[in-house]
Amino acid sequence: MKSAIIKRQLVSEKTAALAAENKYVFAVAKDADKKSIAAAVAAAFNVTVEAVHVINQLGKRHSSRTIRGAIVKAPDVKKAIVTLKEGDKIELN
Repeated sequence: MKSAIIKRQLVSEKTAALAAENKYVFAVAKDADKKSIAAAVAAAFNVTVEAVHVINQLGKRHSSRTIRGAIVKAPDVKKAIVTLKEGDKIELN
């Protein structure tokens, strides 16, 4: 599954609920576009992709616990919600 475009599959309660609707969530490279994401998922899992939605999630900012007065920021994450053709399935890790 490791490729230059797909970093990892995101697994949580919300993504498990989406998997019931045949939608899967992946963390992807920041420079990836919808067509390249669809091609990477199709090649990695041997499935047919119907739609791709992309979310750019900004990292949260909070006060540092070690440096007084400093603000630290979590890294930004680009996520892709991939809808598969009816009957195709990806096993959750």
